[in-house]
Order: sequence, then structure tokens, then C-alpha cells
Amino acid sequence: MAQGALREADPELQACIDECLICERICLETMSHCLELGGGHAEAAHIRALLDCAEICATSAGFMLRGSPLHGAVCAVCAEACERCAESCESMPEVDQQMEACAETCRRCTESCRRMAAHAASGLGAIGSPA
Repeated sequence: MAQGALREADPELQACIDECLICERICLETMSHCLELGGGHAEAAHIRALLDCAEICATSAGFMLRGSPLHGAVCAVCAEACERCAESCESMPEVDQQMEACAETCRRCTESCRRMAAHAASGLGAIGSPA
């Protein structure tokens, strides 16, 4: 089955790809916002969390889009990075609308990637086909 047809046949896979791409975008937007704010928002650990999350979200989406049998492992790492990023955003001294949106988006991506990782660990390689 072609990868496009596979994504259409598995709406959860497509939803996870979408969540990852949305999360990548908002993390990059939030990083710019934080750098403009300065202070604690621009601390290295927080910026690193945003960049880690954006990068692994893009990577995770790519692995799922091409049907890589490693997508489950990448999704597990993505879930952890998203969780850490959400916590970092929530821990800022001044949590504004951008920070709240980033934390919320990261938490949605966390849950979606956890489901994909669990799905892959249940014995399926690329979604929908035996490993």
C-alpha cells in the first residue's frame, strides 16, 4: 500500500503527523517571542527545550510520512521532548498567551506521539503493516 493511502487508512497516524507539524511551528514562533521578551524567557535551557521540541517534531513527522519502521522510537523521544517543552513554557515567570498556546500544543503532541509509540511497540513496524 502506498504511503499516502496508508495515512488515509490510519487517521491516527495522520493526526500525529499534523500535531507534530503544528508543534514544530509553534515552538519556533515561541522561541522568537521568548528571545524578544528576554530575561528568563531567553535563558539557554528554555530556548534549548523549544529547539529540541521543534527539531524532533519535524523529524518525527518525517519518519511517519515515509513509513519508517523506526517511527515508534522517534515518536517516543518526541513525546518526551514535547513534555519537557510544555513544562518549560509553564515554568516561565510570566506565562502569556503565546506560552500557554505552546504548552497546550506540546501536550497534545505528547499524547499523540505516545499513542504512536505504543502502537508501534505493540508489534507493528510501519503503521498498518507487520514489522
